[in-house]
Amino acid sequence: MTEALTIAFVPGVSPAKWARVWRERFPTIELRLRPIGADEVDDALAGEADMVFAREPVPDHHNAIPLWTETAVVAMPKDSPLADATEVDLTTTDVHVVDAGPVPADVDATLDLVEANVGVAVLPQSLFRAASRKDLVARPLTGSPGTRILLAWRSEDASETTEEFIGVVRGRTANSSRGGQDQTGPRPPVPDRRASDGTAVPGGRGPDRADESSSRSSAAGSGSGSGSRGGKATAANSRTTAKRGATKGTSGKTGGGKAGRGKVQRGMKGKPKRGSKGNR
Repeated sequence: MTEALTIAFVPGVSPAKWARVWRERFPTIELRLRPIGADEVDDALAGEADMVFAREPVPDHHNAIPLWTETAVVAMPKDSPLADATEVDLTTTDVHVVDAGPVPADVDATLDLVEANVGVAVLPQSLFRAASRKDLVARPLTGSPGTRILLAWRSEDASETTEEFIGVVRGRTANSSRGGQDQTGPRPPVPDRRASDGTAVPGGRGPDRADESSSRSSAAGSGSGSGSRGGKATAANSRTTAKRGATKGTSGKTGGGKAGRGKVQRGMKGKPKRGSKGNR
C-alpha cells in the first residue's frame, strides 16, 4: 500500500508551492490536497486529513504552529468615495459596515451585499482575492492586526511524515530534512542559493560553475606564469648561445618553440579536469 499524506486547507490558502517541493523531495509518499470550509477544520482532522491549514482560532486540543498573518482589507464598490484612499479607518468614516470581520461567516453573501452598495465589509485580503469580484476593490484596514494562518494537526496523527511536511512549510532544506537522506527515488533537488547581488540561483548550479571557472582561471594563470619564466630562461640561454657563436635564427626558434609548448601544456591540464568533474 502506497504511503500518503492528506492536507486540507481553508479558503484563501493555497498549498501549491509546498506541494511542488514535497513531490520533488518525497516522490514515494503521495500528497493529497483537500479544500474544506472555514468551519470544517475539526471534521477534517477527525476524518481523512492528517493536517489542516486553518485560520485562528482553532480548538486548543489541536497542535498548531503559526505561519503568517493575513492583511485585513475593507471591500467596497469601485465608485465608493473610500476607493481613492490608500487605507481606510472605519472609526473615522461614516459608512455602513455590512460585516466587520475579521472573517465573514459567509463571504459570498457578504460581498453580494457590498456589490449591491449596501455598505462595506472587512475580510482577509486572500479571501477577497479568491472571490474575484470585478466590481469591487479593497483597501487595507487601518490598525487591524489581521488574521493568522496556522498549520494544525491532532497528536494521534503526528508521525515522521507530518514532521517532514512541517519542515517543508517552514523552509527546511533537503539536507536538513529529518528523513531526506533516507528517501528512495531521485535525489532531492539542491535548494536555491543566493548570488552576491541577492538573486536566486536555482539548484546552486551558478556558484558551482563560478567556482569551476575560477579554478580554471587560477590554473590558467599559474600556467601562464610558468610559460613566462620558461620564455625568460630560453631567451637567456639563446643569448648565451649567441655569444658562443650560434646563429641568430637558432636563438629565435628556441625561444618561440618552448613558449608555444608551455601554452599547449596549459590547455592539456584544463581538459582532463573538466572531464573528471563532469563524470562525477
